[in-house]
Amino acid sequence: MPDLNQILEWYREPLFWQFPVASSLLSVAAFLFFALPLTWIAWRDPKWAVQYRIQPRRMDVAKWFWPSLGRLLLNSGITLLLIVPLWPLLRLSNVHAGPLPSWWEITWQLLFFIYLDDFLFYWMHRALHTPKLFRQVHAVHHRVRTPCAVAGVYFHWLEYAAISSLVLVGPLLAGAHVVTLYIWVVLRQLEAASGHCGYDWPFEPLRLLPLYKGNGYHDYHHGSFKGNYAGAVGYLDRFFKTSSDGYAEYESRRGQGLTPAEAGRG
Repeated sequence: MPDLNQILEWYREPLFWQFPVASSLLSVAAFLFFALPLTWIAWRDPKWAVQYRIQPRRMDVAKWFWPSLGRLLLNSGITLLLIVPLWPLLRLSNVHAGPLPSWWEITWQLLFFIYLDDFLFYWMHRALHTPKLFRQVHAVHHRVRTPCAVAGVYFHWLEYAAISSLVLVGPLLAGAHVVTLYIWVVLRQLEAASGHCGYDWPFEPLRLLPLYKGNGYHDYHHGSFKGNYAGAVGYLDRFFKTSSDGYAEYESRRGQGLTPAEAGRG
């Protein structure tokens, strides 16, 4: 049984600051980096962007901006406080700060993280739509019917902590370098901000990934309150027949060259 001095020594390890602390802070900074410009566009709703708006309703940025930032600070603080006591276990993982891995190792690990996270998110998200969990936890997020980017973190603290835990599964399994973890955290926050931004842009970098559906996928979930439980990779919803009402038609019309506004609910 380790004594107090041994436990304190664990918390003085550089990896404690490089792994749970730095990744938590980076998560907040990356989300704000992506979400604030996208939220500004939603607030201004310029004429050039209207054609890319997914829902006909204009986003109520003024209503959700400060509450979302408050939730981000509160939930990220709670999550960090939950992670700190787990450091004696997390330090036993193979996440490390040794020599940088090769580019191909970083690449395959990032792809693994993206698809594993989406797979796990599907099942967690679907569970959150069972009556009890929805009423007590997930309903907080669904208060935002027409989301803007900053509302991508408007969660009950328990759901925020659960999503943060899923993000760590891939790096823990792969024994990732902290730099790979940092890149993954940034990509995951890009998905969170972009998937709630309310616009389906003509070019989204993450659409380069196989099976990736883009911003309209999760937006349809918010609009209908059910279906499209995956983050943005649609194979599980298709296989289990849990696609949101109207999404297949929207995707078909987008494939015919219509703008999001033309292809949307109308």
